[in-house]
Amino acid sequence: MNRAIGSKANLKDLSNPDVVEFRSYIEDIWNSDTVKRLDKFEQHHKTSRLQHSLNVSYYSFKIAKKIGANPRMAARAGLLHDLYWYDWHTKKTPQLHAFLHPRLAVKNASRLSEISDREADAILKHMWPLYPGIPKYKESYAVTLADKYAATLEVATQWSKTIGRASGRTARNSFTRFKSVFRK
Repeated sequence: MNRAIGSKANLKDLSNPDVVEFRSYIEDIWNSDTVKRLDKFEQHHKTSRLQHSLNVSYYSFKIAKKIGANPRMAARAGLLHDLYWYDWHTKKTPQLHAFLHPRLAVKNASRLSEISDREADAILKHMWPLYPGIPKYKESYAVTLADKYAATLEVATQWSKTIGRASGRTARNSFTRFKSVFRK
């Protein structure tokens, strides 16, 4: 656990009160073998599902603090929102991936740890507006926003490596205003 993509915060820096708080919320599930298995799967353009989940968890935590949601619930739901073990790029599923994986993630998360109704709603609705049903809680919106933001950063970061430094600067600059709200 070094950092969320796009964040300046070193998640190993125990002198940073935000980092200490964030880690206290997720450390138990972060260290589980169940969650660590996510590192074997690619999520968005060469970003592992484990890294993606960490990104979503951290940004959910930051957003929750800004909007008055429960940062613990948001961080935990963010870490568990994609808790499933198949390659969605290649595996045929009985339903579209966007509709199947949130339900699998809730089921798997509840096996791993006790989850609240707010955490379950955040995991289940993180694909909104694709997934049916409007998020019920602020934590759900925090995870939904963080998931979109993290996916965008992950793809932009990989594209910048592929296309070159000039494109990377352009991609990073386009996120500067939004990121400045959550960086600390």
